[in-house]
Amino acid sequence: MGATANAYLTGFGRYLPGEPVDNDGIVARLGGDDAVTQRIRRRILDANGIRQRHYALDEHGEPTELNEELAVKALRAAFDDRGVDAHDIRMLACATTMGDVLVPGFASMVHGRLGGGPMQLLSASGVCASSLAALDAVVSKIRLGDHPRAAVVGSELASRSLRQRRYDGIRAGMDAHFLRWMLSDGAGAVVVEFQPHPSKPSLRVDWVRHVSLAHEYDVCMRAGMVGAEPEVGGTWQDVGIAEADAAGMFLLRQDVSMLDDLADAGIRQFEELVDIGLVDVRHLDHVVCHYSTNMFRDVAFEALRRRIPTLDTDRWFSNLETRGNTGSASIFIALEEAWHTGRFAPGETVLLAVPESGRFSFAFAHLTVVAPSDRQGAST
Repeated sequence: MGATANAYLTGFGRYLPGEPVDNDGIVARLGGDDAVTQRIRRRILDANGIRQRHYALDEHGEPTELNEELAVKALRAAFDDRGVDAHDIRMLACATTMGDVLVPGFASMVHGRLGGGPMQLLSASGVCASSLAALDAVVSKIRLGDHPRAAVVGSELASRSLRQRRYDGIRAGMDAHFLRWMLSDGAGAVVVEFQPHPSKPSLRVDWVRHVSLAHEYDVCMRAGMVGAEPEVGGTWQDVGIAEADAAGMFLLRQDVSMLDDLADAGIRQFEELVDIGLVDVRHLDHVVCHYSTNMFRDVAFEALRRRIPTLDTDRWFSNLETRGNTGSASIFIALEEAWHTGRFAPGETVLLAVPESGRFSFAFAHLTVVAPSDRQGAST
């Protein structure tokens, strides 16, 4: 193993808590059965296309698990898929929007629950794209030769923040209700190594790209402040907890007026990858894309067809409708399902694509399916 080592995804796991919850079962978990909220909920669900999702909440809306527990269960599923355990891992990168506690970092809490031996840790915070940022860091360390094997997990437990008790007594508009009916819980994980799996196909990581456009765009998704931009004295840390709660600072909010700009910016980022030669659309076999609503998918397809008239949308895979929008976990949950349902074959290429609305960032990863290490050669 040296400085020119490759990095391969060799194990895939996911964990989705509880039984699937259909659109009629959401209110039992989250509340919000008043007429106004019902109208908003129906409008959002009709647009996003999600038919079922998972919550780490019981039928009364009480939490059943911690976010760190979701992460550990997804990691153990990935370890089982690869045939290793936590003692074989030398680096662990964990992505989430909000951990269970303010301190310590999410990765420390996951490692403590997971066990294993000494390992390098990374907590990647942000929103949806943080999982590919975590993957980027792990891949870099593998390629440098610092670690032979590592793991990455994206995990989200948004439902605790979406229950009716957070909204009681607060005048909440569409910006606060939008994500309430979009987000759900789950975790996805991958094992990363410097060589392919010895007896099964693997995914070679060709490159990872992560770009922020925060210098061009205002905040789109937020929590913890009064307005759309933080001000001194106007964040949740500047006032009492009760005052912050009453001001609605703990609600997840989305500026829905900016979402068309998010879609347009994402298309431009993809086109840039094509223009500089990182993506060859003639030889791109699969796209695993995270998006929060089917509206974004339709907009993306329309824009891409103008640029690529021969675009085959059957190449695109998403399980948004059946697994829900699980934020940073979504891309690995989708990749795990696509992988284990036999969608990929050796020699084929896969593009992972994740737009993040927080303050507009976009992450992509290009992968190639390779044969087992005992049959390496022309197939790689």
